[in-house]
Amino acid sequence: MNFKNLNLIDPILQAVTEVGYTQATKIQYRTIPYILEGKDLIGCAQTGTGKTAAFAIPILQQLSQRAYSTPNIKTLVLTPTRELAIQIEENFKMYGKHLPLTQLVIFGGVSQDKQVLALKRKVDILIATPGRLLDLMHQGHIDLSKLEILVLDEADRMLDLGFVNDVKKILSKIPKKRQTLFFSATMPENIRKFANSILYQPVEINVTPVSSTAQTIKQSVYFVEKNEKTKLLIDLLNNPSIPRSLVFTRTKHGANRLARQLEQKGIHSAAIHGNKSQNARQKALDDFKTSKIRVLIATDIAARGIDIEELPHVVNYDLPNVPETYVHRIGRTGRAGIEGTAISFCNDEEKVNLRNIQKLIGFNMPVNSNAK
Repeated sequence: MNFKNLNLIDPILQAVTEVGYTQATKIQYRTIPYILEGKDLIGCAQTGTGKTAAFAIPILQQLSQRAYSTPNIKTLVLTPTRELAIQIEENFKMYGKHLPLTQLVIFGGVSQDKQVLALKRKVDILIATPGRLLDLMHQGHIDLSKLEILVLDEADRMLDLGFVNDVKKILSKIPKKRQTLFFSATMPENIRKFANSILYQPVEINVTPVSSTAQTIKQSVYFVEKNEKTKLLIDLLNNPSIPRSLVFTRTKHGANRLARQLEQKGIHSAAIHGNKSQNARQKALDDFKTSKIRVLIATDIAARGIDIEELPHVVNYDLPNVPETYVHRIGRTGRAGIEGTAISFCNDEEKVNLRNIQKLIGFNMPVNSNAK
């Protein structure tokens, strides 16, 4: 379903279009209408199926359409890890870039000083890990008494990591009258029981995770030391039979560094990620589509929605730690019945990721010998 058919306001549609989205994923088009209606919801979908947008987009729309007289935190998103919290904040920023709403991410493991300073300013949407949130609440830096929307994201992981008592403490400090959204990759009995205890007449949406790859994609893997990956990539890209390659890295810094290294070897490339401006991302994409550059290096958050006709080659420079993400990445090639190639690099630390990916897709990738 096209995002234009979901009754979204123009500022959000504009932002979604600028990111490169056109078609909503199943979890998005099935949940967004219910969330816009203010209903409590249980969404069961794997990471990598677009569920952050499924709750971020309708939350932004709801908050933008309400009149507020005081600057209170209106939405709280609880998530188990720092990495997920950062990713969710980036999503809210992307979809809400044309709205007068603010978001803030807080997590442990770093000094709280900057977070406390940021909390003194207007914050509409707070994304937090439970431990640091409770610390700052106890110190009097955070007031959730006017909260309207609560999201528990990756709830199964949160409970597996032992956050259930922290979550219950947080629940005791927020209004009972609220909209609660509960997203989880799995729904075992203890998760379902917990969800039913905190939601009111929830709508339940279950989406089968992506688990298969197109038959038109030739997949393989290289086992390579971490510090040898760049050399291997350069060797592969020097093959004249590979006109263009989309390369995935785990981090923004890694994408920038790799683009510089390739340019130094005369391989025209550009990086796209969340820190790049929309104009810079669009120019890089246009240059790639018109073959002004041979290599586009992307992080997952920036690559979502990229649609390049007849893209021949995808390289997983870093293997994703979420198996479904692998399926989404390599799905950029082998489209519309045209053959494509997907090559993955795997160092010792990533072997567990490779095993999880191969378990998901149901076969073991052929192993290549390292290029010379």
